[in-house]
Amino acid sequence: MNINYSLKNLNDLAAKIITVVDHKIVLFYGEMGVGKTTLIKAICKALNVQDNISSPTFSLVNEYQTINNEKVYHFDFYRINNEEEALDMGIEEYFYNNDWCLIEWPENIKNLLPLDAVEVHLSILDDHKRNIKIK
Repeated sequence: MNINYSLKNLNDLAAKIITVVDHKIVLFYGEMGVGKTTLIKAICKALNVQDNISSPTFSLVNEYQTINNEKVYHFDFYRINNEEEALDMGIEEYFYNNDWCLIEWPENIKNLLPLDAVEVHLSILDDHKRNIKIK
């Protein structure tokens, strides 16, 4: 799937993403400032997350609760030094518990990622538009 979008249709895009992906582990690729966290916030909203959604840049992972008592994990591996840090935090347990795992900067833990994870590639088209490719 390849879609151009803007902030005004971000919520529609987020709702579509959660219905078309065939796995709950979603990897977000894109340069700094492309809108990965903004898109993840919209996806969390579409999943009916009740909590305040923020980037887990320093904590590596934030756990959110949906209105249906489901868990959503938001990871940010931008500041990780090596894959062993992810192993130490128990990343494999998160991946295999059937909860949503939304991961920013997955390239920093590439050897630990499940093969069936969904890739979301974001790029900037101009000041107001972005492109998303889902694989």
